[in-house]
Amino acid sequence: MPGENLSRDEARERAALLSVDGYEVSLDVRSAVGEDTGDGPRTFRSVTTIRFRCNEPGASSFADLLAPSVTAVSLNGRDLDPSEVFDGSRILLEDLAADNELVVDAQCAYSRTGEGLHRFVDPEDGEVYLYTQYEPADSRRVFANFEQPDLKAPYRFEVRAPEGWTVWSNGAGEVQDGVWRFAETKPISTYITCVVAGPYHYVTDSYERVFEDGTRLEIPLGALCRKGLARHFDADDVFLVTKQGLDFFHDYFDYPYPFGKYDQAFVPEYNLGAMENPGLVTFREEYIFRGKVTQASYEARANVILHEMAHMWFGDLVTMEWWDDLWLKESFADFMGSFSLVGATRFTDGWITFANRRKAWAYRADQLPSTHPVTADIRDLQDAKLNFDGITYAKGASVLKQLVAYVGQDAFLEGARRYFKRHAYGNTRLGDLLAVLEETSGRDMGAWARSWLQTAGVNSLTPQVVLGADGRIEELAVVQEASAIAPADHPELRPHRVAVGLYQRSEVGALERYARAETDVAGARTVVSELAGADAPDLVLVNDDDLTYCKIRFDETSLAVLREHLGALTDPLARALCWSALWNLTRDALLPARDFVDLVLRFAGRETDIGVLQMLHAWAESALVHYAAPQWRETGGRALAEGALAELRQAEPGSEHQLAWARFFATTASAPGDLELLKSLLDGTEEIAGLDVDQELRWAFLEPLAAHGVADEKALAAELARDDTASGKRHQVRCLAARPSADVKARAWEQVVDSDALSNALVEATIAGFGQASQRELLAPYASRYFEAIERVWTERSIQIGMDVVQGLFPALQDSPGTVEAADAWLSAHEGAAPALRRLVLEARDDLARALRGQACDAAAGTSAA
Repeated sequence: MPGENLSRDEARERAALLSVDGYEVSLDVRSAVGEDTGDGPRTFRSVTTIRFRCNEPGASSFADLLAPSVTAVSLNGRDLDPSEVFDGSRILLEDLAADNELVVDAQCAYSRTGEGLHRFVDPEDGEVYLYTQYEPADSRRVFANFEQPDLKAPYRFEVRAPEGWTVWSNGAGEVQDGVWRFAETKPISTYITCVVAGPYHYVTDSYERVFEDGTRLEIPLGALCRKGLARHFDADDVFLVTKQGLDFFHDYFDYPYPFGKYDQAFVPEYNLGAMENPGLVTFREEYIFRGKVTQASYEARANVILHEMAHMWFGDLVTMEWWDDLWLKESFADFMGSFSLVGATRFTDGWITFANRRKAWAYRADQLPSTHPVTADIRDLQDAKLNFDGITYAKGASVLKQLVAYVGQDAFLEGARRYFKRHAYGNTRLGDLLAVLEETSGRDMGAWARSWLQTAGVNSLTPQVVLGADGRIEELAVVQEASAIAPADHPELRPHRVAVGLYQRSEVGALERYARAETDVAGARTVVSELAGADAPDLVLVNDDDLTYCKIRFDETSLAVLREHLGALTDPLARALCWSALWNLTRDALLPARDFVDLVLRFAGRETDIGVLQMLHAWAESALVHYAAPQWRETGGRALAEGALAELRQAEPGSEHQLAWARFFATTASAPGDLELLKSLLDGTEEIAGLDVDQELRWAFLEPLAAHGVADEKALAAELARDDTASGKRHQVRCLAARPSADVKARAWEQVVDSDALSNALVEATIAGFGQASQRELLAPYASRYFEAIERVWTERSIQIGMDVVQGLFPALQDSPGTVEAADAWLSAHEGAAPALRRLVLEARDDLARALRGQACDAAAGTSAA
């Protein structure tokens, strides 16, 4: 619609003109229950009163609203004709006074895409659940507003809901005569307001803290989920991590939690991991575990809880002015999530997960042609939506970890404390943060910020070792190279504070560190003088302890030692860093995929960190599917399946390692014997000691059976009857779309691309099932159809569904130069397409080109071996 995609220039112009004093929002969601009529979208009434000032009386501006219809608009007591002032996304406001009151009465639509006010009907019991999700700009789907982060205001919400429901919002609420009224919020941005309503299961607790000055803080805690998940809900663990986090942030931030209560809602069909609405954080309900999971899953949930909690200060209390500085909240929350995880909870190895998993996300994003500085150039809301990416989150967090090493932890945290106190309830830019860090560290932050925050690309650090005649190190240097992707665009060599570790094999065969030096790497080559004279190393690990953000490379000796003795490396963080470096070498076509698979087969079984093990499983599968030479895939697949089954049978009965290998075996199973074993485990005719084939594991076993034509529609219907829940339905939909049939693929394509009947969660499940690596030939006809359809999909569907379709259905499995050429042809012919759409296609095209380079590397290795 015209004006739906708000630009940065428009937002700046409006912020210079207007100041908002407050909102009163009244929602009537009693229409959420009852049968669908099928004659247009189901709607609810939304009445909004906005009090605001205008710096230039007589000027014109606009309010934002995405709604099927507007009943009435009143500006300063003057009735306006909705047909004249409302165009479907904006309400024209002319001849503004110095002080203004706008009242908008609208019919807004419930969402089935997870954007705005999402309505979910639980198939298990027919109950209806509502929740809102707004970031970056979907509160305008629920009430009229000025949808930009720097027009903060206090809010008062009231909600009329069906009888028997409970309603939550940012502030504390009470119900009287069927109307829920909520306490006025502090000044906050539109995108972090929130409403959750329905017959949710609700558990309460409380947090108390007495500060050194005797001040007492009491925070009511709540946790909620659908009634159907209540039996699985371990709210006690959620509350434990919540209290540990509140203690940690109070200790380090010296600014009491400012938003009253702290509810956490686990909601269905959620597009994100979670959202930091103050006083009412929302999470995807998959963080409530229906079956046995490994500690990595509990750690991930704890990290997300703490990430969202960090946002209460970084993002909610102090908010970026525009989405250019999105990193001012997301990078900090990502860093603080791991920082507090290690410092406050039982998950003391959180930095290992960060180094292995989060940074992998950053490295990929930072080597795409769409890479951007941490401080990005965000022209409009579509740009903003796409910049919730690995650079804004994980690279930004990695850069902050480097910043802590650069200025010192005490100076960094004191800077944060001053930042909160100076800008509370306000909006900031990059310079505001740098100013306090300069005060606390005494360093000039300008050069650091230019190198780390305002340039793109990832550097590679490689050790060079020269040994003397006595066999000791004569010179050890670190060579820094700029990004190999578009080097003319990203030539930056950055200052790195790094630790360089030297490792040798001991008498018992362990590979252990015997020397370490911290140094500042700058420019193309830096000599580490502290290590001169040390014994000759078997392994040199640049960026030991993971202080900086870089791609680690190895000298020839170190790489040869890792090939034979990776499993002997005793330090789990060092081992994780080496695995990550080897994966980067594979993605960069410097290590054949078959060699990486071989390393996983030989050494993954000795991996103690369960999160690293599960990451290795994912990487090994990706190596086989995308980077292995096509003629070697079958051989590699058999090797992975046999290796996974051997590890499964050898694992300690009942252990989380056993569970991880069981899941990996299911993803690699393709031979008749492997599929027969999965069937036998499902029907109970065969058992593996200690392996509990619970409902979630049953679905994990059924997907490969469906994909290889063993489990048919009848079998999947029977499984749904066993698990007739929302979660079970998503699993069934994915498995149905996975079946190896042309009719199945055609139906799945039609449901996702040509129809909007499916909810966001079922779109996601259908896409996940559609693209099976074993069905390349079956999927081939959809490559051309993809390029024919995506612009229409992007235009007609919401941005979330558009992103899901464009990313999820890109023909990556048609891995040939012809598909790259087809993508190039589309990009050439659609230069005027939405920049966000072009970016998604360009990224997918780049991933495919990278895969082809990897396949060529792997094929060459196979030829030389032969």
